[in-house]
Amino acid sequence: MAITTTSTSSGGTLSSLGSGSGLPLADMVTQLVAAKKAPLQNQITSQANTAKTQISALGQVSSALSALQTALKGLSDGTAFQTRKAATSDASVFSVSSTTGAMSGSYNINVSQLATALKVQSAGVASSDAKVGTGTLTIGVGSKSMSIDIGSDGASLSQIRDAINKNSNNPGVSATIVTGSDGAHLVLSSTATGQANAFTVSSSGGDGGLAALNYSPAASSNGMSVVNAAQDAKFTIDGMAATSASNTVTGAIDGITLSLWKQGTATLSVSNDSSAASTAVGNFVTAYNNFVGVYQQLTAYDPSGANTGPLIGDATLNSIKSTLSSMISGPGGNGAMLNSIGVTLQIDGTLKLDTGALSTALSDGGTKVSGLFAGANGMATKLNSPLTDWTASSGVLTTRTANLNKQLRDLSTRQDDLNARMDALTAQYTKQFTALDTLVTKLNNTGSYLTQQFDALTKSSK
Repeated sequence: MAITTTSTSSGGTLSSLGSGSGLPLADMVTQLVAAKKAPLQNQITSQANTAKTQISALGQVSSALSALQTALKGLSDGTAFQTRKAATSDASVFSVSSTTGAMSGSYNINVSQLATALKVQSAGVASSDAKVGTGTLTIGVGSKSMSIDIGSDGASLSQIRDAINKNSNNPGVSATIVTGSDGAHLVLSSTATGQANAFTVSSSGGDGGLAALNYSPAASSNGMSVVNAAQDAKFTIDGMAATSASNTVTGAIDGITLSLWKQGTATLSVSNDSSAASTAVGNFVTAYNNFVGVYQQLTAYDPSGANTGPLIGDATLNSIKSTLSSMISGPGGNGAMLNSIGVTLQIDGTLKLDTGALSTALSDGGTKVSGLFAGANGMATKLNSPLTDWTASSGVLTTRTANLNKQLRDLSTRQDDLNARMDALTAQYTKQFTALDTLVTKLNNTGSYLTQQFDALTKSSK
């Protein structure tokens, strides 16, 4: 909340004050009011500046602690140690991606059939503008369908194409026109692969011309012919048969997504990926060191006072630093210390990461490092509790910031009161000095009159 001072004036009265007497009465009023206001104003300004500085400093502390808590998340819940990397022996058969749910292992995968989308085409007509017929055309995919009503004027292939593509109830069919030597053909395609996404086309009413666009896989004859049949992907995993409506296969193997590209056989290998855990530990070290840097800056001592930290000697911040340092230097959930995984505490309070030692510690699949950080007694889990207490909406940092903001609001009220009192004092002094100015003016006028009279008597006596 900004606290500002306002100058006080009485308009033309103050600006013209002293014009009669010739005395600098306006300046005297301004100086007297300023002298009265200065000590009170300095107190308000000093307290406001201190509160603003502390709010900013507490914000830096809260931000650093929140970043540390974020960096600890993957270590405390164990997800940083569950990442797996997957590879294929032949990426032209299938490619692969993995998530934290995957388990290490090797799988032989044979792809015998790719999923395809249904595509049918009509017989050729003279042109895309040629009328096809009248009635109602219904296209269905599973339990969904759309109907296109064609009036007595009939509709051309291009009009039917546009009606299909623009229909808000389209169940998943796209239409286009392909023109060959035998004329224009309406081509319909499923927007998704697999048998479940195949469509049917039926016509009713009208002149019967729309029957040329009928299609049903169960019908003995159809107006439209199949270009590509709808089919599911077929593959085996270590000899176990599986199918998928899409060539992007999820759920066949926990945590694994397969993208099938062609028929063939390839091996899928899933192994531990220590890079996620290594990155998580590195982020933790960086976030902790960032907090230490903020702490050192805010509690710095400068004999001259020019660069002294705004929270030097602050009990809350010192307690936070002490608590974190104690936990960092203590054992983790498996009784191991941070230095056992290549993280050492430096003299200046920061942490140093030896990536080589960390890589060695992670060579067991992350069991050792995970035991140190994760679980009910893990270091990351134990750190998370006080971090929440400090940064939560009801935490000590938030409460202190709220109190400081209330102090600023109170100081703003005091500032308004002070300005009002100084306005009243200015008016009072102006009134008093106006009376003085008037009296001096009268005395000057009387003096001038008497001087004129004496001068006149002197001349007459001569």
